[in-house]
Amino acid sequence: MSEWRVNLSLSTLLSLAGGGLLLVLLWQLRWLVVVLMVAVVIASTLSPLIRQAERAKIPRWLAVLLVYLGVLGVLVLFGLIIGPTVAQQIERLVRKLPSYLDVLESLAQDLIVRLGLSDPSVLDQLGEFFDIQGLISWGFRTSQELVVRSYGLTRGIVGGFLSLLLALLLSGYMLAGSENLIDGIVELFPQPWEDRLRSLVMPVSQRMGSYIQGRILVSLILGTATSIGLRFLGLTEFAIGLGVIAGFTNLIPFFGPILGAIPALIVAIAQGGWLFIWVLLLFVIVQNVETYVLDPLLVGNTVRVPPIYQLLAVLGGAQVLGIVGALIVPPWVAGGAVVLEALYLKPKRLQEKS
Repeated sequence: MSEWRVNLSLSTLLSLAGGGLLLVLLWQLRWLVVVLMVAVVIASTLSPLIRQAERAKIPRWLAVLLVYLGVLGVLVLFGLIIGPTVAQQIERLVRKLPSYLDVLESLAQDLIVRLGLSDPSVLDQLGEFFDIQGLISWGFRTSQELVVRSYGLTRGIVGGFLSLLLALLLSGYMLAGSENLIDGIVELFPQPWEDRLRSLVMPVSQRMGSYIQGRILVSLILGTATSIGLRFLGLTEFAIGLGVIAGFTNLIPFFGPILGAIPALIVAIAQGGWLFIWVLLLFVIVQNVETYVLDPLLVGNTVRVPPIYQLLAVLGGAQVLGIVGALIVPPWVAGGAVVLEALYLKPKRLQEKS
């Protein structure tokens, strides 16, 4: 009978205890950790603009101030131009949604009768699979869970606003004093890790920033195209609001485009005729343009993260942090891929060749 002996040194026990305490501390400070993650994403996104301003001989602190004021001005201008219209259309859509769902349920029941599936036992079985109200309730519950996870991090609307403001301030500080901040962090590591980590800061920032820049640009293009297409198809009452919804949800890879299409398809079905087919065709065309043209051109070539890892990042981020996680975890995965490639995969390949 063999014996298993485990020799644990004092340093090993202290390392395990320290690691456990660090995990507990990070969990207690998870709100601050998420704010820091958001700040890093914002800083990485705006970093190229800061570098361009510096090339024009503008001091870095002034470049940061001008970039933030410029971004804020664009957002305010955008809100003033289409904000009231979007708010009115979305409010009108929410108000009419129950009646649209009733029409949708009536159409489903009529289709069942036309197909000759009016037998009570068959209807009961179909009702289990095509319970529209149940599906809608499930969708709302799922959305609520994602919002609740985000709500738990920020503790309400006011907390969310303050968290965003803190993230913006931290990102501004990171951009203004990035060199000193980076030097202070990497100096904590022994050589040769100090030089390796310092050399990775720029590639990681570029990869994370490129991901967010690409997603924002793709979402703007798709939101605009969707609004124009819906207006052309006759949904002028909700065209801009539905386009904004589609553009915003498209920031979330994989599931966002589907979520953005659902409101428009519900409105199209309720209005009857061939409108549903045309709206569905519009979204299919728009999403194929995104998948095969815009994403490879604006996102994929710079991020270089396999789709399966992006999907897992979205699912994991949404599960832990809600909507916030679905937005910020993928760029962190993109940045982590740079670190993994430089510190593990490249040395491993070189060792295998030698």
